Amino acid sequence: MSDRSLGRTVSQSAQYSSRQPIRSSGTYIVRKGDTLYSIAFRYGKDLQALARANGIGRHYRIYPGQKIRLVEAPSSNASNRVSSKNTSSNKSLSKGKPKKPDSSVKSSNTAKSAQAANRENSASSQVAVSPAKKIVSKKSETSTTQNRQKIIWQWPAKGKIIQYYQSKGDLNKGLNIAARKGDPVYAAATGSVVYAGSGLLGYGNLIIINHNQQYLSAYAHNSKIFVKEKDKVSKGEKIALAGNSGATRSMLHFEIRKDGKPVNPLHYLPKRK
Repeated sequence: MSDRSLGRTVSQSAQYSSRQPIRSSGTYIVRKGDTLYSIAFRYGKDLQALARANGIGRHYRIYPGQKIRLVEAPSSNASNRVSSKNTSSNKSLSKGKPKKPDSSVKSSNTAKSAQAANRENSASSQVAVSPAKKIVSKKSETSTTQNRQKIIWQWPAKGKIIQYYQSKGDLNKGLNIAARKGDPVYAAATGSVVYAGSGLLGYGNLIIINHNQQYLSAYAHNSKIFVKEKDKVSKGEKIALAGNSGATRSMLHFEIRKDGKPVNPLHYLPKRK
């Protein structure tokens, strides 16, 4: 059997969508063992966007029974209200005809208005320069921070790839890497463990590592897990043993997610010799 055929067989026996039916209201009820990271992972959502949509603080604390809205509330209503308010106020101002000013006062008012306008234009031009400078410096500061946080990846296991990332057709959100039960599984990059458990259907014993709030990596079907949530791990550290939990054969299913969305790990991992 070819590697590709074997990959299709594995794909059919172990599904990695782990999706539960989303209610028509677009909400998820938190269960024991859930974390906001695992919910975001399950539904392919960006963690920070999900937290904002639900008013959840930076510690991402949730509790069983809590309703999590999976779709961000539309912001267009607020802008429509502001727009309609401005329109109605403009209409009310235009209803009454202004009194015709006395000709002797008109010329003096015109001169004063011109002077005031010049002062305002001068002041606004001075103010406009400083925010622009602040924005540029903030932008460069952000890009510098991102450069400092650049991730250097390594392979999480030594086995042969038996199924590649596939975003169409027979979906596979990562790589399936052949492994014998008990083979070591390594952290692909330095980070913090944000999930370690078996609560996501189709993934078996799963570990999720957060690397820099933009990238996550996931390690599925482990027979044994050596880490727990909030543990700090280094690149190359042994975090689990491969197994077949949630699958019909022993292997490692490995994913990289950027802003909640699965990406092809081969675009990030170093080339094998």
